[in-house]
Amino acid sequence: MAILTQADMAGILIIAHAPLASALRDCVAHFYGSLPPRIDVLDVTPDCDPVAALANAHAQLQQVTDHNGALVLTDMFGATPANIAAQLAALPHVRVVAGVNLPMLVRAVCYRTLPIDTLADKALQGGVKGIHGVVPGTPATAACLPCAEMASAAHGSALPPCSADLPADPATSVPCGPTG
Repeated sequence: MAILTQADMAGILIIAHAPLASALRDCVAHFYGSLPPRIDVLDVTPDCDPVAALANAHAQLQQVTDHNGALVLTDMFGATPANIAAQLAALPHVRVVAGVNLPMLVRAVCYRTLPIDTLADKALQGGVKGIHGVVPGTPATAACLPCAEMASAAHGSALPPCSADLPADPATSVPCGPTG
């Protein structure tokens, strides 16, 4: 397997209603032990100036974007954060996906080395696959911490397959609960 560099990974910018963007970033940092490189957030507050927020988003996008482009994840289509994000979609090598949730973000982090259009599709699939109705006795369909093995990839080691794509094996699934 090839060794990944930061330049091989698409940047990720999360634009969402405050404090959702920061909370999602913090969850990723928790999963991986630290925040993987080239992930940034823009928390949109109720009193924000959309023009100023767009300028901030452009600046942040420049910080996270390299030759593999950037994926912008936003929360609710039609709301101010998504409207700001939509204006970034016209930029070259930038894709925007609305409806961000944690499974979508984890999937995006797992597949950052893929071409940007494929990455956007994978993120969207991860978001959809992460939504389940849960009742007592519902079996787990994936490891509780998908892509936990990716923590080592964030530090430059070989990229393992994303466990979010693999069916769960009850004997090897990561148990849910605090990790530290």
